[in-house]
Amino acid sequence: MGDKRIKKKQLPHLLIALKKDYEVFVPVKEDDFYTFKPLTDKEELDLSFTNTRLSAKSLIFPQSERIFEFTLDEQSKDAHIIEESPKHYPPKVIAGIRPCDARALRLVNENFDSPEFKDPWWVRRLESTRFIGLGCNEPCSTCFCTSVGCGPFSEEGLDVLLFDLGEDLLARAVTQKGEILLNLGGVGRDAGSDLTKKADNLRIQTEKKIGAHVPTEKLKEKNVKDLFDAPFWDDVAFGCINCGTCTFLCPTCWCFDIQDEVTKKQGDRIRNWDSCMFPLFTLHASGHNPRAEKVQRVRQRFMHKLKYYVDKYKNGVACVGCGRCIRHCPVNIDIREVFKLMNEL
Repeated sequence: MGDKRIKKKQLPHLLIALKKDYEVFVPVKEDDFYTFKPLTDKEELDLSFTNTRLSAKSLIFPQSERIFEFTLDEQSKDAHIIEESPKHYPPKVIAGIRPCDARALRLVNENFDSPEFKDPWWVRRLESTRFIGLGCNEPCSTCFCTSVGCGPFSEEGLDVLLFDLGEDLLARAVTQKGEILLNLGGVGRDAGSDLTKKADNLRIQTEKKIGAHVPTEKLKEKNVKDLFDAPFWDDVAFGCINCGTCTFLCPTCWCFDIQDEVTKKQGDRIRNWDSCMFPLFTLHASGHNPRAEKVQRVRQRFMHKLKYYVDKYKNGVACVGCGRCIRHCPVNIDIREVFKLMNEL
């Protein structure tokens, strides 16, 4: 699959051309943060961002979603019958997604599209979405993607990868779906060997800029009970306020709750993001809570990402090194330190 050259100022026009066949989402600045929004014809695409505050996960796995509906009207023939809510799965393009967030979707897919269980809404949305990634020229000081099987120009989970080379962009079609996107956008000019070499050098140099590294090589061999009973969990959890910021910002978290909401006689069954940091997360109907204490909840978060996932799926840790939880934690809990504690126990 050949590399293509795009003038950076032409990228918005390319994406607007894709709107004939796809819903196109791009990073848009809102106050001090960037978030994915539908592309308008006003060329609002901005490539100067470091990363979006929330990953693109919410476009595949909405933060709140009506999944079933029912009526309590006894006069209706459908009274008390639960039916699936109408769904719409338009083809989408998510442009400007960072490689770490694209890889995160593949990790979450292990849970929602496994041989044992398949979430139909996740599967159909993921299958109908195309991903145009934007490599990272300037990683944050909190990024450690190269330690966890990713990288600033990783191609995993992408259909097209863009290299920002100043006035030019190199567009690399990773899949046949990516080639179709570039053809629909009218990108036909070959990049040439010089631009391709420049892109490859950029990747090498950018990877060297990532100064944070975490050890993972011993996690798989560790005994689960030894890690569970490790003496450092009280210290790790000491400052935590169980706000849930880390889990809501994390691109690989997938926990949800299901609630029934009724207005008059119309009922909706809604799926909402949830967090293992919240005290109610594991509260049983009996009143018993197996993780009633803060330290138990903090331990669960890290054990799931760095041990339980490792043992079950055997494809590395459930972390892509994006650094969001580090940057936004109000009490400065650093997952990189927990990596070291668990790996070196």
